[in-house]
Amino acid sequence: MELITVKDKDYSGKRVFLRVDFNVPLDKNLNITDDTRIRASLDTINYLLSQNAVVICASHLGRPKGKPVAEMSLDPVAKRLSELTGKQVKFAKDCVGAEAKKVVDSAKSGDVVLLENLRFHPEEEENDESFSKSLAELADCYVNDAFGSSHRAHASIVGITKFLQDKASGFLIEKEVNALSKLLEKPERPFLLIIGGAKVADKIGMIKNLLDKVDTIITGGVMAYTFIRANNWETGNSKVEADAIPLAKEIYKELRKRHLEFHTPLDHVVADKIAEDAHYFTTERGTVPIGWTGVDIGPQAVEEYADCIRRSKTIFWNGPMGVFEIEPFAKGTIEIAKAVAASNAFSVVGGGDSIAAINKAGVADKISHICTGGGASLEFLEGKGLPGIDILKK
Repeated sequence: MELITVKDKDYSGKRVFLRVDFNVPLDKNLNITDDTRIRASLDTINYLLSQNAVVICASHLGRPKGKPVAEMSLDPVAKRLSELTGKQVKFAKDCVGAEAKKVVDSAKSGDVVLLENLRFHPEEEENDESFSKSLAELADCYVNDAFGSSHRAHASIVGITKFLQDKASGFLIEKEVNALSKLLEKPERPFLLIIGGAKVADKIGMIKNLLDKVDTIITGGVMAYTFIRANNWETGNSKVEADAIPLAKEIYKELRKRHLEFHTPLDHVVADKIAEDAHYFTTERGTVPIGWTGVDIGPQAVEEYADCIRRSKTIFWNGPMGVFEIEPFAKGTIEIAKAVAASNAFSVVGGGDSIAAINKAGVADKISHICTGGGASLEFLEGKGLPGIDILKK
């Protein structure tokens, strides 16, 4: 896929509307707990600054449902962005109207502006034309570097390009598209798919689209329990997506037809409740006893999965192996993260929880590519066109 990129353009002295994904996690004191998404767009920001542009960053944060919510303000992001760029970022307390215009008009070449949360206005998610026009009036040209939002046809992703036809992709989007295209086009075999977490229905389309390309699939978390139940095996009190069981059965059928390797855990860590003070033990087999909840894959599963990882040349991982946020139940996910990092495979990790796991394991720098958008990466691998990417094609 060939994209129009920032390197194809001249931004000298221009005001650039840069759509970024600064949807970062905040603690109760509104401190940023993980600035990965801010850092991910620094290459594009710094490149535009080197071109003497005025860089107008725009993002959403959280789900404010179309109205201002103090806890979802991008003000903490402006402070962090100032630290990372070494520039005093000018923060506008709105993303459209007189307030935004005033801040943008005060900016000079080489300045960075950050607009307030786009989703404080319902028109953003509605892709409203007049709102799109108001955003466009702030700038001379448009750059999209928000891969994590590019599967949404929102005003700042799609609508704005009707009014700012000078458009391009940033370096992050280019990197994301190149890495994911490598999985779809000619992945080096064996190709391993590691799927965990919940939202089985969200991942079924991706699994189906990759069946002709993958050699092995390993599962953990709610994904695994749903497939175990689809085989009519016991899952105890483990969370299972009942609505997805027919889909899981359909996938099983396809896997057998193609003679693909498919693994659910050989053993599990099970607990009486999902809490730090839970009673827990490791099962001897791949089913979960009645009355207990599966919270992690067991050591036999870790060993088997690590072997699958060692044999692979290409790996895509989305979703943790269990409730890794709780320390006693984190071992399986952490061991898988370490095994992926130690492999010689081209590895791509997507989804917030999987990224948190590789950060927790301290191996992020050993992963070939880390996707900043879980939902967007799944839709891309499902073969769906992403509205925010399609409009940037050459």
